[in-house]
Amino acid sequence: MKTSLNTLEGLKRSLVVELPIDTFNEKTDKIMQNLAKQARVDGFRKGKVPATVLRQRFGANAKADATNEIVTETLPEALADAQISPATQPSLTKVESEDSDNFIYTIEFEVFPEISVSSLAGLTIDQISAKVTEEDEEKSLQDLQDRATEYKSVKRKSKEGDRLIIDFEGLLEGESFEGGAAEGFEIILGRGAMIDGFEQGLIDVASGKELEIKATFPEDYHVENLAGREAIFKVKVNEVGSPKQLKLDDELANKYGEKDFETMKTRIANQMQIELASRVEQQNKGTTFTALLEANSFEVPEASIDAEANNMLKDMESRMEQQGIPSNNKISNDLFKEEATRRVKLGLLVNKIAKDYEIKPEKEQVDAKLKEMSMAYGESAAQMIEWYNSDPSRLESIESIVVEQLVVEHITSEARVNIKEKTFQEIMGPQN
Repeated sequence: MKTSLNTLEGLKRSLVVELPIDTFNEKTDKIMQNLAKQARVDGFRKGKVPATVLRQRFGANAKADATNEIVTETLPEALADAQISPATQPSLTKVESEDSDNFIYTIEFEVFPEISVSSLAGLTIDQISAKVTEEDEEKSLQDLQDRATEYKSVKRKSKEGDRLIIDFEGLLEGESFEGGAAEGFEIILGRGAMIDGFEQGLIDVASGKELEIKATFPEDYHVENLAGREAIFKVKVNEVGSPKQLKLDDELANKYGEKDFETMKTRIANQMQIELASRVEQQNKGTTFTALLEANSFEVPEASIDAEANNMLKDMESRMEQQGIPSNNKISNDLFKEEATRRVKLGLLVNKIAKDYEIKPEKEQVDAKLKEMSMAYGESAAQMIEWYNSDPSRLESIESIVVEQLVVEHITSEARVNIKEKTFQEIMGPQN
């Protein structure tokens, strides 16, 4: 066997493999001999078809089968001989077997880039830090209190804090617009959930009232053709409800399935700590990886990007199906190419850093990550942990998460890190 490795464009390579023609001829003859025993051709008995007829009828297929078998059998040795490891599935691009003393085939594939990670000490990374304050905990409890509020229909005129049930239709220059109408719509006055002018127009009105309200969409409204425009809303007030708010006590806790208020308060505080820590970790990991990517420029195999983009597309279609949203199968994976490229590059960089610095997950670290993740499963936490531990491939996915965390910690231990303090609300956003 002779091999010749050639560099094509970017990360593409071709490997020419040369074998004695006898290898091909013997393989083809063996296939033809097997066909001769089994082939059925009109006018001939089984096993009695003349060789010339067999070659005419099945010769091309036999040569194709022989080629595929030879490539399958010899490719691992050829790659080892050329000291090359494909990053993608090799494709057969050329075969030479006629009028030659040799059988020659050519395969093409992509390779992973050779990465030399730039100095981690030269990185500057912006990170955030935050903690849950007593005020944050009180705000979360107040939100629960608000959501548990009951409303009783009253005959008086509306005021801030009341719940109104209304029908409305919005008009732009006398014409209705998509999403501008609703029936039985509930609105809590004072929450600021509607566009400017809408809630204000519903103060001091009674049940049965019909009115028109002028309201203006904000300049940055998410529907472009409505942004900054004034609309007239025809509104009918069906009901004015006066709020009855529960106190922050055991009765409120019971409404949320807790045995008492102190238990609920402790659970909420713990949950806030976990959610904040997770969000901070994710954001800091993102800024760390962005800095790492900006400092290291290299190509990645197109096939790897395509595969990752296809996985992202399948994930999106699966989520759409779970939400009852039909998929028309016309979404291209091009939509995900940019993020897929980022993910592939990060995967290579993380693996390289883990290898260079001998970063490996300890069992205790994997167990701790599993326990942390299981907290979201409540009473099913133990089953979740057992599910991962029962399958090495599942457990490997957790190990990868831990390695990623350890790599981030290693990078930030060497890099120049700027930490900015933020509040719970700034990081988590509105919680109601």
